[in-house]
Amino acid sequence: MAITADTLRNAAFRARDAAAAAQDDLNAADGKIGDGDTGVMLRRLFDAVATAIPNEETDVGLVFRACAKACASGTGSSLGTLVTVAMMTLAKTTMGRDEIGWDELGGLLASIRDQMMTRGGAGIGDKTVVDMLDAVAIALAHCKTRDEAIAAAQKAARETLDAFRERPNRLGRARMFGERTIGLDDPGMLAFSRLLAAVAA
Repeated sequence: MAITADTLRNAAFRARDAAAAAQDDLNAADGKIGDGDTGVMLRRLFDAVATAIPNEETDVGLVFRACAKACASGTGSSLGTLVTVAMMTLAKTTMGRDEIGWDELGGLLASIRDQMMTRGGAGIGDKTVVDMLDAVAIALAHCKTRDEAIAAAQKAARETLDAFRERPNRLGRARMFGERTIGLDDPGMLAFSRLLAAVAA
């Protein structure tokens, strides 16, 4: 079964609930190396996304476009800008279609990764959400079914969090903490893994 507008609608509701549940943990993680507001920003974003998708819409691209508009007005944060970029990238790629194959997910995530690198200036290895996107995109490259995609994505997310925890952050405010970020999870990567777990459930 392919990914449809209903699939995305249900995923948005689960993401909203996961963001609310993870708010305090993400704020605490961010508070060690940043402004301490990643959790509240993520909750605001996915509150907006969950209510933005029209009930009768079947065009996957229009669903993503509605999500992008909600993100753009949901917060004025850099996190909001990055999620808006992700949604707009997906909207442009899928406009006019009523379903997406599971075997397309890897390519779609890779296109988001590339757009985020262009807009945000992050590179592979900087210990940001871009590294998580890169790892999951690669893991999904050969998946053809929902079960395969879920298993591969969750495995990649776990392994990436573990691998980067022992590296320093090299971008944004966190880079000012230098070696003290070793042993800590990047809040963006942690947020992605929490949302992925909820959407895949």
